[in-house]
Amino acid sequence: MSPDNPAWLAATEFIDHEHPAIREFVAAKVSPGDTAKEKALKLYFAVRDGIRYDPYSASMRREAMRASTTLINRVGYCVPKALVYAACLRAVGIPARPGFADVRNHLSTEKLDRLMGTDIYAWHGYVSLFLDGKWVKATPAFNLEMCQRFGVLPLDFDGEHDSQMHPYNSSNQRHMEYVRQRGEFDDLPYEELKADMLHMYPQLVAVSEGQAGDFDHESVLRPT
Repeated sequence: MSPDNPAWLAATEFIDHEHPAIREFVAAKVSPGDTAKEKALKLYFAVRDGIRYDPYSASMRREAMRASTTLINRVGYCVPKALVYAACLRAVGIPARPGFADVRNHLSTEKLDRLMGTDIYAWHGYVSLFLDGKWVKATPAFNLEMCQRFGVLPLDFDGEHDSQMHPYNSSNQRHMEYVRQRGEFDDLPYEELKADMLHMYPQLVAVSEGQAGDFDHESVLRPT
């Protein structure tokens, strides 16, 4: 697929890379002399580890889903973190688009399981980016500290191979299974995602809107 579509570099409502917060973040993480791959890798790890993963931050308010909002708050779940990475990439001229898939998650907390009501996590977010003549996928969702607490191998990214969720954790137990691909988009398909989230996970969304939950604390206290 050609990378020449201008939509894959454009600023959008949710991939708002012209926002000062995005521009300042990018400028602090990359250097003008860096290659495209070096920029992509520096930004990947900056987003992965610089924004704390928290599924209780799954607010469906429009402004909460914008990349700039997530970057300012330094917390988000997989979808807004993917949007931040896409925004950073577009800001340095690397074509990028958010992609989504449904996954089966075998590792969670008791509270999150109860709120989800299922082990299927719909609309898991990743980023597809164009580097060195090809599209590759990267998933900056789980920050290093959270991975260490859960015994999950952190997702590295080399700019050459797809980097998506590991099927097993560091103890060789089932972790993630991809069960359905939803596609890749020029911007977040907000209305479709919102409708599914409200229908499938009403309790989780309600908790997120109320700013409740302490996923970090739960990860420490979970049964082994």
